[in-house]
Amino acid sequence: MPRLALDSPLGRLTLVEEEGALAALDWRDTSDDDEPTPLLLEARRQLDGYFAGTRAAFDLPLAPRGAAFERRVWQLMAEIPYGETRRYGELARALAAPARAVGKACGRNPLPILIPCHRVLAAGGALGGYSGGVGVDTKRRLLILERSLLV
Repeated sequence: MPRLALDSPLGRLTLVEEEGALAALDWRDTSDDDEPTPLLLEARRQLDGYFAGTRAAFDLPLAPRGAAFERRVWQLMAEIPYGETRRYGELARALAAPARAVGKACGRNPLPILIPCHRVLAAGGALGGYSGGVGVDTKRRLLILERSLLV
């Protein structure tokens, strides 16, 4: 699987391509990058724009692997507009599922940022958890970048 590491304001990220679509975005450094594919280069360009504040949406083929329920949760998260947030309970009601199951699916999101699990908050607007980067601090920084959270 082709992969490409890139520097971001949140640390080193690695993009993984599988069968012509992005399959993962990880907070881990890979020093064994492959020759970057056009898709990986475009993903890096779009992420650079996102972090620079000039891009609010991504236009990339995504192929996250997961159970059917997880993919339904990820699809709902992908529909949350830039600068907006939703609650775990809202997604749970839309899926007729327990909020805890939605939270678990959020935590298993293999494409954070691109599938914006950082835009999902706990009851009362609490940040909840975040599995990427250094956890909740990374989530807070993404929400501040999108002006969804005031410092």
